[in-house]
Order: sequence, then C-alpha cells, then structure tokens
Amino acid sequence: MLSFTHLPPLPLFSGIYLPTSRQFTSFRIRMSSSYSTDSIPPPPDNAIVLGCGGITVDFLATVDSFPQPDDKIRSTSLKVQGGGNAGNALTCAARLGLNSRLISKLANDSQGKGMLEELEADGVDTSFLVVSKEGNSPFTYIIVDKQTKTRTCIHTPGDPPMLPTDLSQSSMLSALDRASIVYFDVRLHETALVIAKEAGRKNIPILVDAEKKRDGLDDLLQFADYVVCSAKFPQAWTEVSSTPGALVSMLLRLPKLKFVIVTLGEEGCLMLQRASKEVLESQETDIESLLETLKHRKDSTTIFPTCVSSERTKLKANGIGTVSGRLFLGTAEKVPPEELVDTTGAGDAFIGAVLYAICAGMPPEKMLPFAAQVAGCSCRALGARTGLPHRTDPRLVPFLV
Repeated sequence: MLSFTHLPPLPLFSGIYLPTSRQFTSFRIRMSSSYSTDSIPPPPDNAIVLGCGGITVDFLATVDSFPQPDDKIRSTSLKVQGGGNAGNALTCAARLGLNSRLISKLANDSQGKGMLEELEADGVDTSFLVVSKEGNSPFTYIIVDKQTKTRTCIHTPGDPPMLPTDLSQSSMLSALDRASIVYFDVRLHETALVIAKEAGRKNIPILVDAEKKRDGLDDLLQFADYVVCSAKFPQAWTEVSSTPGALVSMLLRLPKLKFVIVTLGEEGCLMLQRASKEVLESQETDIESLLETLKHRKDSTTIFPTCVSSERTKLKANGIGTVSGRLFLGTAEKVPPEELVDTTGAGDAFIGAVLYAICAGMPPEKMLPFAAQVAGCSCRALGARTGLPHRTDPRLVPFLV
C-alpha cells in the first residue's frame, strides 16, 4: 500500500485534476447503453478495511417542509434501512471492492437481524459484531425536508452499550489480521481505543472520522494517520478562527497525522497533507493567501468534481506555526436540483471512498474528486445506502481508469 507521504511532489499549481473529455464522453455513452467492465481496474489486491463504530436502523420520512411545533403533517415517502456512520462507510467500501470487516454491537431483535442481513448482502463481514441477547438495537428517526434538502436526525442509542470486554482479545486480533487500514467513527470510543492501541503496535494505518467533539476523540486522534472531519470541527477542536489555520494547528498538535480533510458540503473539501521530509527552503507561504489563490484557480464551470493543489512548501498560519506540506482544494459534484434527493450519509460515502483510495494508492489529486463523485451519487436516493454506487457504476469509470 502506498503512503501519500511518499508520493513525489508535483510542480507549483500543477493544474486541475479532472478526467479527460474523452473519458467523460465514453462514460456518458455507457450511461445510456451497456458497457464493458474490462476497462475498470481491479480493486486493490487483498485490501481489508476494519471499521469500528455505530450502526443503526434508519427510519427516513420525507416531508414537503419541516414541521412547526405542534404541527400534524404527513410524510410523502418512508424508507427503513440500515445506517450509522461506520455501517454506511463500510458498506460503501465494500461496494467499491474492498474487503470490509465491522466491529459494533446490536441486539437480538428484529431490527438487529435486519441490519445483519443488509450488511451481509452488501458483502460486509459481520462475524465480529457483538449481539446482545437482550435490550434494543440502536435506531434513528430521520426527517428529510424536500424544500430545504436537509435532514434532521433523532438517535436512540442501543442498550446495553458496547464495552471493551464485549470484544475478546482473540476476536480483536482476528479482526486486525491482514488489515490494510482501520477506521473509527468514535461512536464506541472505549472499544475503539483498545483496537487503536493494538493497530498501532502492528503499524496498521488508522483513519478517524472527526464529525464533532465526542468522548474519547482526543485519545483516538493521537493514533490517527488520517483524519476526515466535518466543516465545523477543525475550528471547534483547535479554537483557531479560520479553517486553514485550524488545519495547520491539527498537524502541529498531531505529529503522526499524514493528512487531514475537511468536507464542506456543496463547497467541496479542503485537504492539508504533511510533507514526508521537511522543506529546506526558508521562504514561508501564508496558508490563507494560498487558499485564495487556489480558489481562483479551480474550475467553476464543470459539474464534475475537480481538484487543484499547491506545491510542497512551508505553510504558515499566523500565531499558530508552520508545517511543510501541500494544500488541496477539491470541488463537489454539482448535482441538479431535480436529482438531489437526500444528503443523509454523504459524508460517510466520502469516507468510504477515501478508504478505498488509500488502499488503492491514489494520489490526493485523484482521491478527492473520486470521493466527491461517490458522495454525489449517494445524494440521489433516499437514505444513506440506497444511492451508494458499486465500483462498476459508469459514473465512477472516469475516476478509476
């Protein structure tokens, strides 16, 4: 498996990455007719992703507009399916071709049995799940507002909660056996920390989903090689006033971290990658100014995800410090309003694609548009998993070849 820190640096502003027009023409033709999967490269050999975190049953109700207090309204559609950050991300990774293993806990009730069946149908290895004989499996009510294209989640945790003692040492070692990468959504932080320590001893890379401040997150971040976080997290965690400055602060505070990505919804994403070697030149580049330069260089005309990057340099954040690395600005797919159905799980889809990209050795310039495309596909159907694409989906072809 390739590490991003060992990839050769590209020239300053090496251009915007996007698949060629010929590739797009080809895949548009395939969208309307049969196509051969022979052109799609195989998934990474024997790549295994182990995930530990939350799984739920999602009850998704679509409404014309979000209700006011004491309103009585009717849903326009209803869907019941599996959810949860880890469950969604691992399902996405499995559909893209990775061998996915999941550690979590559910109850031996009808909802739990349904979750197991759904995960197994998507090829997720559920043999490491803990099943409680009593209690209830976790579930979430999700209200999808057709007017604002937003979703509101009301979560009920599973009972009894998962404890580190629920996972035997032998089961944990079996789950980690030959793993290419380990992913945590920080939902089961006590168990996750035990797994992270063992993964660290085995030199298995770790990706942490930093959605928001949670119990145990700070401890897990110390083991992280990669972090993907929500738009508000970097500033909230570092107490730095700007996102670029907060990313510099994260790399300074987490010396093991190779890169951090912050997802920005329809605005795309921002990534800061640490250089494998310290940049020797004395000149420093202000990261705020560099971001503005990248914004002017991105292609705002294409509907497909793109990426523009800086050269490897010393990146300075005033009052915070300096790191050697590269800054990447990725755009999101411009999903037509009539095709945008539900953003539930879009971040999980993005992470599932990042897990695939790391295992496949994709450079960041290719990884970010690919992950954005997978997330865009997921927004075209109700629920977190319905729209998750398989690796043979023609919309992914130009990002995989």
